[in-house]
Amino acid sequence: MVNLDVIVSLAKRRGFLWRSSDIYGGLSGAWDFGPMGVELARNIKQLWWKKFIQERDDMYGIDASILMNARTWEASGHIEGFHDPLVECKKCKRRFRADQAQDQCPECGGALTKERQFNMMFETRVGAVEDSASITYLRPETAQGMFVNFKNILDAFHPLIPFGIGQTGKAFRNEITPKDFIFRIREFEQMEIEYFVREKEWETYFNHWKSEMWAWIENIGLARSRVHELEVPSNERAHYSRRTIDFEYDFPFGRQELYGLAYRADFDLRQHSKASGVELQYFNEGSGERFYPHVIEPTFGVERTVLALLCDAYKEDVLGGDARVYLALKPHLAPVQAAVFPLLRNNKSLVSKARAVYKDIKKAVPQMMWDDNGNIGKRYRRQDEIGTPWCITIDHQTLDDDTVTIRDRDSGEQKRVHIHEVSLFIKEEK
Repeated sequence: MVNLDVIVSLAKRRGFLWRSSDIYGGLSGAWDFGPMGVELARNIKQLWWKKFIQERDDMYGIDASILMNARTWEASGHIEGFHDPLVECKKCKRRFRADQAQDQCPECGGALTKERQFNMMFETRVGAVEDSASITYLRPETAQGMFVNFKNILDAFHPLIPFGIGQTGKAFRNEITPKDFIFRIREFEQMEIEYFVREKEWETYFNHWKSEMWAWIENIGLARSRVHELEVPSNERAHYSRRTIDFEYDFPFGRQELYGLAYRADFDLRQHSKASGVELQYFNEGSGERFYPHVIEPTFGVERTVLALLCDAYKEDVLGGDARVYLALKPHLAPVQAAVFPLLRNNKSLVSKARAVYKDIKKAVPQMMWDDNGNIGKRYRRQDEIGTPWCITIDHQTLDDDTVTIRDRDSGEQKRVHIHEVSLFIKEEK
């Protein structure tokens, strides 16, 4: 497995990820996506949305607000119970999660205080008047936005059970010790589903979603041998969960949670119904039955997916006698689908022809890159490092017969293709 420092260096050098507000020394637990990173993350989210929302007939997509009425978090149990155990060093005053520190401070060796509970939600205020009524929180998860919109989905679409609500969006947790690059951070993005079922059918749909999550893992190209199921014991599960499976990945810093699948039973709908006074039972018009559906919750983290893909796709080999680094990303996820080069940047005929080819292909394949910086070998290496599947070179033969050279990232093999077939070639190979 590649060293994490190598991934961090590549991510910074090639514009995947940068420290937030880096010119001011950064901010712990906050990272910015650069041009390559934002395209990779966008491809992940679009693929997820297509697979789990658009291609299914039983899913409803929403985009709930980050800011919600504070009573939401009272009903969900977050205000009372969303805590991590905290200890503080008496000497250097650094704070740590109690389960990540022993009797002494891991930084200076000083003695630690007794453990206390620390609520991880970010508190903020809404409106011009600062009083207790103005307090709310940045959401620590996207799930509650779907539960409080359950009745809206029922009223607007009258879905037949089972059905699901899905969304992607930001969540915020004031982690005591953010660490391991973008693995544990304070601002992150989730891709999450709440799937509503009859209680007697929960195991059937739990297994269905477990299979769907494995299919997703295969679809994005993670090595199955590096992903492991962990049955979470009852004493480690969230208070609402009756069963949870963690999908763990072999990161450079150890085996850690990548995704989660939880059976939340009917906890959330009952809680919100009781706290709000609004009835959130499902009504079957055919049979006349009313009940609180039980919930299966598949959860995917965007940043952890990006990190796992960077680690999994990182390769080193020797090609043509030269050592190189490349990212063996699935073509449909690569931030750049193809790059276009003129063989010589100072040859006006080649550059003009290459520009015309680039503009024509970009109409059909938007994620294209123009690259004429340095010699052809350096351009190949640069594109390899960002995972570009194909490099298209316009050379002197192109001026004669309108064919171009297409180089494959993984094998380095080249073939000549007519200009008018390039867009179709890329789409078919994706």
